[in-house]
Amino acid sequence: MSGVLANVDLRTQLAGHNRLELLLFRLSGKQLFGINVFKVQEVIQCPPLTSIPDAHPVVRGIANMRGRTITVMDLERAIGGCGVDDPSENFVVVTEYNQYVQGFLVGGVDRIVNMNWSEILPPPRGIGNENYLTAVSKVDGELVEILDVEKVLAEVVGWNEDVSQEFIDEAADQDDERKPIVLVADDSSVARNQIKRTLDKLGIECVLAKDGRQALTQLQQWAEEENELPLHERLFMVISDIEMPEMDGYTFTTEVRKDPRLDKLHILLHTSLSGVFNKAMVEKVGANDFIAKFQPDVLAKTVLNRLRFWQDAKTA
Repeated sequence: MSGVLANVDLRTQLAGHNRLELLLFRLSGKQLFGINVFKVQEVIQCPPLTSIPDAHPVVRGIANMRGRTITVMDLERAIGGCGVDDPSENFVVVTEYNQYVQGFLVGGVDRIVNMNWSEILPPPRGIGNENYLTAVSKVDGELVEILDVEKVLAEVVGWNEDVSQEFIDEAADQDDERKPIVLVADDSSVARNQIKRTLDKLGIECVLAKDGRQALTQLQQWAEEENELPLHERLFMVISDIEMPEMDGYTFTTEVRKDPRLDKLHILLHTSLSGVFNKAMVEKVGANDFIAKFQPDVLAKTVLNRLRFWQDAKTA
């Protein structure tokens, strides 16, 4: 399987066409799960693990893989299951999220499938807020659950969400007669809330969307409203994830740039695709900037830099 994934970087050609490839796998049961191949570095039989005293219950140990030490987590236990009895009988999916590399124990790897993001749908309504689904789909008639890995990592590892006082002070010094507003598009509830908390500390109002399709619809509705100011003078920034059901961030950006009512909006792509992220693709679709998740100070600095430019442009 590691050979199948060896040329994962070449699959960046899918970006911009609203397509992705999913690595399908199972845990201990029959349910099929999926993860974006862009996040996967390799899949290997679980090597010997060294246990860590007082580690989180989801962490089964650390392993030395190709000269580096990584944490191996029990994915089934992380989402509320019983977990793995014998790790050595399982596989490890080595992934990179938010600039961190970690391994997830899985029962078995099925295959890689090429799909359109329009086939990836939000989780059904009514399943509550405690679930670990970020999306669902069907492959050959079988339901595939796509896990909110960012939520798993937030619970196990925890992310620093503190914004340095210097950025909070800088935001307080901003003087504008209109309250700045940001549109945030992200399918992960954890990521949306992280961004919102950072913007709240800067005194910046945000409107949240769950995917690119919803964000585009919101922008179009705002553009249709009667207002003496164009939308880019009312909305100073859009922050968008890249991996989202129905419409990914690349396609969302492309659609925004096609609409003359929206094409001057400033778009920041905020992504956990740190290891295989294709900067050329960001430029191709017309995004203004990108940063990797989740670094509150980097986000705060980027937002405040854009806010200063937006305010200066209005007074020029």
